[in-house]
Amino acid sequence: MAAEVTESVRRRRRGEELESALLTAAWEELVEVGYGRLTMGSVAVRARTSEPVLYRRWANKDQLVLAALEHHRDADPVAEPDTGTLRGDLIAHLTAVSETLAGFYAIAVAAAFSGLLADAGLTPSQVREKVMGARLAQARTVYRRAHDRGELDLERVPAAVLAMPFDLVRHDMLMDSGPVKPARIRSIVDELFLPLLRNH
Repeated sequence: MAAEVTESVRRRRRGEELESALLTAAWEELVEVGYGRLTMGSVAVRARTSEPVLYRRWANKDQLVLAALEHHRDADPVAEPDTGTLRGDLIAHLTAVSETLAGFYAIAVAAAFSGLLADAGLTPSQVREKVMGARLAQARTVYRRAHDRGELDLERVPAAVLAMPFDLVRHDMLMDSGPVKPARIRSIVDELFLPLLRNH
């Protein structure tokens, strides 16, 4: 009996390992049952722990779900290509974003419109910043490299123009519930973004 107790203590998850397991369980529950049916209790059962363990880290369900979205996003990074040209970088990066994040984005949007926005007291743009902020930073890296190569002047190009390719890809992922077709990504870059960029 003593040996079993010792073994149980030895296996007990702690710190980052425990938090990662809890957030993984919350993500899996979100995917399987959706935000509306997810509860702190259902996540605790999936994670094989107790509700107080969750409440010691997150005050409520919406905080847990937002943390789970961020955790899943960070666990599945998008490649940052460096092709040597702005056009090549954008096409490669938008393709990677589309292929990596299509499923994630659909789950995040479904959660937002199933009650997460109201429960968390956040606007859609605030939720987007929380769950997509790292991706927006990657976009800035693409543009900074192009600026350093002399392909664009970040002081002169409006923020709306720089955001446009990424906004359109997110829109298409939402509308089509899947990755954006390569031809569409090339069209966004070649027929919409680059002509706009030439005006600045």
